[in-house]
Amino acid sequence: MGDPRPINPGLGRATFGRVAGPLTMTRAPAGEPRHAGYSPTSLKIVHILRAPLGGLFRHVMDVANGQIERGHRVGLIVDSTTGGARADAILAELAPRLALGVERVPIAREISPRDLHALWRISWRLRALAPDVLHGHGAKGAALTRLTPTAAGAIRAYTPHGGSLVYSPGTLSGGFYRLIERILNPRTDLFLFESNYIAELYRTVVAPPRGMVRIVRNGIAEAEFDPAVPRSDATDIVCVGELRPVKAIDVLIEALAILRQSGRRVSATIAGEGPDAAKLQALADRQGLADQVRFIGHCPARTAFTMGRMLVIPSRAESLPYVVLEAAAAGLPIIASDVGGVPEIFGPQANRLIPPDDSAALVAAIATALDDPERMRSGTQVLKARVHSEFSLCAMVEANLAAYREAIAARKVAQFT
Repeated sequence: MGDPRPINPGLGRATFGRVAGPLTMTRAPAGEPRHAGYSPTSLKIVHILRAPLGGLFRHVMDVANGQIERGHRVGLIVDSTTGGARADAILAELAPRLALGVERVPIAREISPRDLHALWRISWRLRALAPDVLHGHGAKGAALTRLTPTAAGAIRAYTPHGGSLVYSPGTLSGGFYRLIERILNPRTDLFLFESNYIAELYRTVVAPPRGMVRIVRNGIAEAEFDPAVPRSDATDIVCVGELRPVKAIDVLIEALAILRQSGRRVSATIAGEGPDAAKLQALADRQGLADQVRFIGHCPARTAFTMGRMLVIPSRAESLPYVVLEAAAAGLPIIASDVGGVPEIFGPQANRLIPPDDSAALVAAIATALDDPERMRSGTQVLKARVHSEFSLCAMVEANLAAYREAIAARKVAQFT
């Protein structure tokens, strides 16, 4: 087992894909010579993930772009039933650069008999590609990565992105998915945890990792440090995230209702989509907040940041959220829950974070921020500087590659001992 030390080398640049036209699939010829047109040190890397949505998708796109720019051959295997036109457009733009192509396969969110078909499709594709690295992202993507019987020569890498690790302790679903994690643990050559928190959580609720462990934190590009200037119609607060229970938008709505009852009208913009959209809008209406809270659906984070003067992230659980990194880089004041890897982003300012599921603490934090904007601005600049120095996109890409090579070398040594 390797030690869980952070890796932060490297320079370079990679960017998250921008939208383009309709999706076109590309596939590398099955008979392609292993190093045709590439350096002898070029790796063949396939990323497997389920939903092309949210921070996980952004992470994979950033990593894939960075690996391509460094001369590696990259492919993607992605669920075909989610993501919609936005994901299609992003994948279409990247597809011509993917030497190993894009494969869209129906992959269910929960355990399903359809997983057998997905595994067969993925295994068939990997047999033709013969990759050096299989990198699974999230619970389902990583499970399929480690279960496929083909590509026996490839190392299996796993980045949880929260995934099955954030299910509530003691629940039936949480216990079931963590059992699967324990079964798949020995089939994992490399664990790439995105935060110290997630690495420790895996050890605590699953088991000590059997493979090499590295901490590779999410990183963002230099261009994302341009300031986000609030629009003339910006609300007091903006909240960006999927509309589902783990994001605790209901706690924010409850806090706004308490503030209103105390005579303080605080406006909010909520940007995001998800299964709880109708329920949360109905909750806001019942609390008499229809004229204070606007739901705008999906919106790029940078655009959403201009729609509010302060970001509130009241989540019940997180891994290492991109939205917090992006908002900090854009110079937006942030109120966030003390969950997951968020304290690792805030560093010395982690004592500013609030307990999750605590509407009274959120009320107090919002009131303090509105009453003392200068103190918030000062803390914002300190956080921006920390994110700039500690959470580099270039370092993230290089760290992944360095870890792959360590795991490949370790496997070769094991084969001859």
